[in-house]
Amino acid sequence: METAVSSDAYFNSRFEQFMAGMAEIRKIQEEAAQRSREYDERWEKQKIEDEKRKIEDEIKWEKQKKEYDRICGKLGNRFGELIEHLVAPNLLDKFNELGFHFDRGSNTNKIKDHATRTTLTEIDVVLENDDAVIAVEVKAKPNENDIKEHIERMEILRKFADRKQDRRKYYGAIAGAIMGDAIRRNIIQTGFYLIEQTGDTVQVTVPEGFTPHAW
Repeated sequence: METAVSSDAYFNSRFEQFMAGMAEIRKIQEEAAQRSREYDERWEKQKIEDEKRKIEDEIKWEKQKKEYDRICGKLGNRFGELIEHLVAPNLLDKFNELGFHFDRGSNTNKIKDHATRTTLTEIDVVLENDDAVIAVEVKAKPNENDIKEHIERMEILRKFADRKQDRRKYYGAIAGAIMGDAIRRNIIQTGFYLIEQTGDTVQVTVPEGFTPHAW
């Protein structure tokens, strides 16, 4: 009898240990599941906050961009008006001081192919005499693409002039109100005259050794 009792007691003791172990495992599993749920909730909350912040940043950037475009557009219009005001005679005088003898200046010139009645290109400002022509492109903030487009514009002008037996030399110039050093260098290296706003007037920048490109 004592052996049976001892066996039952041993079995009961082992069973209790087993159940206690199972309870501990369930507790660990429940804690792990809870931590996983909390992690998922934090992750989902973070995703929502990140997405919200991204949308807010995009809205903020869009507003800033619109304001920047508005300011640049306003500045460009004022600068365009300034250029137009200085065409006769101030801008003519500034180039004449460089050795030109321009006697005519005009703005917003459309070059049209009368055969097809299409506009080949448009020039903001044209200075000319019987020997030379300077085509000026006016931008509030010139960029690399503006330089490339003005090169194409000059090539169109040259071809159009050849068709009319116009043997004058054609030069290009880019006028800008806001320009970084890199753009200034590229404009000059391309062979274009650089026109910059300074106060209520403009100046033609001609570095030492500068050779304008003639089309």
